[in-house]
Order: sequence, then C-alpha cells, then structure tokens
Amino acid sequence: MGILRVVVCTMGRISTFRSYQLILLLAAALAVVAFYYFGSERQNFSSTTKRIKQSQASHNANRNDADLTLDTRLTPHTHEHDEEEDGGEGGEDTSSLSDPHFHVLMMFTKIDKSRSLQEKFRVAMLSMVKHGDFLEEEVLVLHFVSDQASQELGQRMLQEVLLDATFQYEVVFHDVVDLTHKLFPIVEAMQKHFSAGSGAYYSDAIFFLSVAMHHIMPQSLSRIVQVDLDLKYRTNIRDLFKQFDHFPPGAVLGITREMQPVYRHTFWQYRKENPKTKVGEPPPDGLPGFNSGVMLLDLKAMRASALYNQLLEPGNVAKLADQYRFRGHLGDQDFFSMIGMEHPQLFYALACGWNRQLCTWWREHGYGDVFQLYYRCDGPVYIFHGNCNTAIPDD
Repeated sequence: MGILRVVVCTMGRISTFRSYQLILLLAAALAVVAFYYFGSERQNFSSTTKRIKQSQASHNANRNDADLTLDTRLTPHTHEHDEEEDGGEGGEDTSSLSDPHFHVLMMFTKIDKSRSLQEKFRVAMLSMVKHGDFLEEEVLVLHFVSDQASQELGQRMLQEVLLDATFQYEVVFHDVVDLTHKLFPIVEAMQKHFSAGSGAYYSDAIFFLSVAMHHIMPQSLSRIVQVDLDLKYRTNIRDLFKQFDHFPPGAVLGITREMQPVYRHTFWQYRKENPKTKVGEPPPDGLPGFNSGVMLLDLKAMRASALYNQLLEPGNVAKLADQYRFRGHLGDQDFFSMIGMEHPQLFYALACGWNRQLCTWWREHGYGDVFQLYYRCDGPVYIFHGNCNTAIPDD
C-alpha cells in the first residue's frame, strides 16, 4: 500500500532528513526500562522526508542551498527498504529504472478556484493509480508546484485519489512564490517573446519552470517527468521513464510533437519569407513544434549541455526570436519549439501516443485542409491529453 507523505518545499533546493527512533528495552534486575533515541540525518533529495521542524524561522529564502523543507507526514512510514539510499546527493548517475525513485512534477496552482481543474486532476490521478505498477523497493515521488490554498485542497484530494495505490509514493509540495523568485532572473528575458501579455511579467516566470529546472533542483536529482493535469493514463507511468534510455547523445529533453498546426500559424512570417522551409510543416519530414503536456527532463544532460545553456542567455533568445520572426504565448512550449527549429538534436521526439492531444481548435479556424496531417497519430495511445478543455474518451 502507498503511504501519503506530504512534504512542503518552499524552495526548489531540497535537503531531505530522516529520523529513526530505536527503542531499546533493557531488562535489569529491578525491571528498569530505558529508552534511547538516536537521530540520523541524511541529505538525499529522492527520499523527500525529514524531521518535523519546530519552526521555519531559520529558513533563509535568499540562499540557493537553503533547507526549506517541512515534513507534514500524515502517516508513519515503516517500509524497511527506506533504509537504503540511492547514491545520495552528488552520487553517480543511474539509469531511469535502476534508481528506485521516479519523480513526476505537476503545476497545481489556483486549483481551489476551479472545479474543472479539480475534476481533471481527479481523472489524471485515478487513472495513474489504476495503471501504476512499481517494484516493491520503488517509490513514485509526486511533486506539486502550488499556492497555499491549492495545497490544502490537494492534500485532501490526494487522500482520496491515492487510496487504492498498490505502490509506494511520496508527495512534495513546492511553494510557487519561492520557485518564481528563483526562476525570474533566469527566464525574464524570454518572457517577452513567449508570454501572452506584453512585457515580462513576474508571475509568468513559473510557466518556464521546465526551461530552467536543472538550475532549480538539486544535483542529486538527475531526471524528472513534468506533466499537465488534463491527462488520462492508459498505461503504467513507470513505462514512460523507460523512454529516457532512448535519448540520443546530446538530447536533453523528451517531448512529443505538436498535433495541431499551431506553429504553422505562429511562424507565418518566417514561412512567407522562406517558402521552402520545414518550419511549421507537418511530420514526418516537417518541424511542427512541440507540445509540453508530457516532458521528460534529463536534468543531468541539461546541466552538462553547453549548447542548451547558451540558448538560455538573453542575447541568444532575442537573436533566435528575431531570426524566426517569432512571438508566442505558450511559455516553455514556445521556447522549446523555437530552439527545436534550429537545434533539433537537443530533443528526443516521443511517440505521439505518449501525449495524444485531443484539441481540434485549429481545424475550425482556418486550417481544416491540412489539419489531419498534424493530428494523425498511428500506434497505441498511452496517455490522452484533453488540451483546450477537450473531453477525454471513456475507457
């Protein structure tokens, strides 16, 4: 059975502490009972647990290595395998299936204000639990980037949707304000190119979390999957992590292609000036851009890639946006789509079945003649994505 363990993280840098109490009963002639408590601290992100803090007053929000984790464990954890570490912070890299911790991150803001988002979350989590199947020693670590009100609601909902989980799991809540504070200096320059409003808005920075995740999470975390809430799983999410092993050399991110002519439209000026370009053209030979509903982030590769990190620099962002005459509004998805036109080797294209997008908006808005070229998805569907509020089929 899974154990619901809620860890509140007010910054991306997470240090994890475990506390074990060993009660030793010593029989003596006078039947005196002595209890000894031994505390043991270990810094390991993937375990995502620590002692309950008496106060958060010592937390330093201005330090990147500050320990701002608060354990609000709801149920004691008694699994013996927890005493085994997975290499510790700064440990050697392991393959996606040799590390017993599988990290999945979701944006979970303003959920308390939307019944629709609550229902989407319920569908996603129930389907994940239904098909989830992990080995006895493995742990699914669920990360939620959330505001306070949504976190309180999420904790209640998780009690319900994780009730039937047959695998071990842990839950981590990251404070959206603190993450935004860390992200803004990194992504400020790109916001004016890929945000819905004009100019760079501080609050928009969180929509670029995946772009700079390798700077936010600790070195001990080498891989994480980021997913939208409006998904329905039709297979074991553990299998998604196997896709990391198919990344070619130099790839830092696994992502599916956009299944509508979004970027055929967005790159219209560049396409007009370059009539023979593959930019915005449909697969298999074109470059239709990407959809960020399901993303596999190889954080270790992102940290090591000189090319990728150069592309984050403000001057290079502006240069590419000008070169492609590009102005988007979809945050990280636009950034990845744009650099993918120039540097496709940074990406591993997931099969469309791992993010089977259902939205058909562009079919009714001027692209009906070419829509099916983008929308077609052969092969099995592993995850449905009900983007643009599209209904997801029943099982």
